[in-house]
Amino acid sequence: MRPHIVLFGDSITAQSFRSGGWGSALADAYSRKADVVVRGYGGYNTRWALFLLHHIFPLGSLTPPVATTIFFGANDAALKGRTSDRQHVPVEEYTDNIRTMVQHLKKCSPTMLIVLVTPPPIDEAGRQSYAESIYGEKAMKEPERTNETTGIYAQHCVALAEELGLRSINLWSKMQETDDWQKKYLSDGLHLTPEGNGVVYEEVSRVFREAWLSPEEMPFDFPHHSQIDGDNPSKAFQERCL
Repeated sequence: MRPHIVLFGDSITAQSFRSGGWGSALADAYSRKADVVVRGYGGYNTRWALFLLHHIFPLGSLTPPVATTIFFGANDAALKGRTSDRQHVPVEEYTDNIRTMVQHLKKCSPTMLIVLVTPPPIDEAGRQSYAESIYGEKAMKEPERTNETTGIYAQHCVALAEELGLRSINLWSKMQETDDWQKKYLSDGLHLTPEGNGVVYEEVSRVFREAWLSPEEMPFDFPHHSQIDGDNPSKAFQERCL
């Protein structure tokens, strides 16, 4: 059975198997090596995601994931008192919720590779333009997310990873290293363009390779076709299938 890599997060994870998505790129890279499983829930914050832990990652499973990305924070960082108020989670609770997720995953498998991913930066003008294109005059008058506030959540995510001895990806900082990141990486001020997905894929791939999960070093699930003798095909499958 192939090992599993689980992508756990909100809509940015849920959309990762769309054309040009970072999840589909991972699935291609690990084709016939590992199954990449998307568990993304649009609109979810870490408070709501805690209810899913025992369903997605059951304790006692004989086949826990070999690696999991935890990619939350974009919704937790929604501002209190604005249009996305119900998604808001205070940063201290956000940090505790991520800690609870990690502790649960460690119970599932002490050897699991766990990677924390920060929310991406926020293009406030882009969010406003998107809202106006959808709601017209009824669009929000004040930003429901700000880049500054989201950056605080990203800082806490990275600090928690350091505290727990985990690997992390600071997308909030990484994306802002590029000029015109607002338009290049974000489609609506929050979600990712194909180029933004490319950044996530490159960063996740880098961290996986730096750990011990390089696809080039993993075996195929079954023999490569070049190893199959046309006159005696059973020979190639004896160890794995017979």
